[in-house]
Amino acid sequence: MAPRFLFQALFLVWQMPLTCLSQSNSSLNARNKTVKIPGCGTGLDPVYRYLCDRRVVWGIVLETLATAGFLLSMGLMLGLVIWSLCMYAKKQSSCIGGTVACMSMFLLSTAGIFGITFAFIIQLTPQTCPTRLFLFGVLFSLAFSCLLARCLALLGFAAAQGWGETGVALGLFMVQVIIATQWLIVVLVRDGKPCEYKQEEFVMLLIYVLCLLAISLVISFNLMCRSCITSYSYSGPSNQNAHFQALLLALTLILSASIWVVWIAMLTRGNVEVGKRPVWDDPVLSIALVGNGWVFLMGHGLSQVAFLCRGEARAKDVPLSFAGWTSPCADTPGLNSPKEGKENGSFENEGDRRGRRTEPTLRSPYESGFSMTEIDPERDYSIPRPSTTNYEEPYNGY
Repeated sequence: MAPRFLFQALFLVWQMPLTCLSQSNSSLNARNKTVKIPGCGTGLDPVYRYLCDRRVVWGIVLETLATAGFLLSMGLMLGLVIWSLCMYAKKQSSCIGGTVACMSMFLLSTAGIFGITFAFIIQLTPQTCPTRLFLFGVLFSLAFSCLLARCLALLGFAAAQGWGETGVALGLFMVQVIIATQWLIVVLVRDGKPCEYKQEEFVMLLIYVLCLLAISLVISFNLMCRSCITSYSYSGPSNQNAHFQALLLALTLILSASIWVVWIAMLTRGNVEVGKRPVWDDPVLSIALVGNGWVFLMGHGLSQVAFLCRGEARAKDVPLSFAGWTSPCADTPGLNSPKEGKENGSFENEGDRRGRRTEPTLRSPYESGFSMTEIDPERDYSIPRPSTTNYEEPYNGY
């Protein structure tokens, strides 16, 4: 009797979690089937509700802006690569490979920034958490590294000239890759903890990106001041382009720094003070991503591609023709016979230098009537001097 009762009790205890789990799953499925989100299909996972929920418009608006920015960035990058390949095939490229590569990396990072916006519109899950932590800092570090390398190239640093610009950008970018990879390995692999983080920890992972932003901002100010000073002394087209590029770089970095200050302040303090900590965190990060992506695209992406294509088009000068220097021109009178240079009055060949010139010499109206060619070496042209016979007292005769 007692063993039978004990066996039934153990069986009930073992069946209880399975029963509760099946009831929770059935209730969740029933809720998904019954609850209809405006704009979304029936049975949609609530994790994706902000992608289509018409009651919360921020997700739909940011999704549209992110998609447009992603397509424009990828289109610019592909167009730039195809244009550079065509220029290289025609052998009309003037050592712009490094600049094109750095610009392509910048456009790729901008497209990635628009792409990871969807990871923040979707709610935090074990799948979106590593994407958020790793790609956010890595993509922004690549973008700021390209901007910093461009500022150094415009300032004239030898290490950032040509392909060195791409090397500098990649070297600065790899530091953030190592930081983010190390954090994920330590937390997820070694400690075996779930991908959960505090907002302060998220900001701490981006300290190196903030350093890149600050250094780029300082160097862009220096570049803008130097270009302004130079523009007062010389106002050629190349100097005007450099001044405009420096101004756009500084403006892009100023707007980026302002966006970063706002979203960090809202994420760490502002949402807590207004009592919107879990609700406003993802919208704040999504708005920051889309806003900074469009600042990158409009402030540096489009303008830099335009400067690059325009500058390369101006560099394609027509080859000089020296036909008029060696052969006569039929359209110009007086050029029917080759010239030897003797028509110039000051011309004198080697034979004339050795002997006396027999040809009449052309003289300047400011010359005197006496010519050096009329001097006879047999005659004495010395100036006569006064003479006296009284050598002891020369002044007695006066």
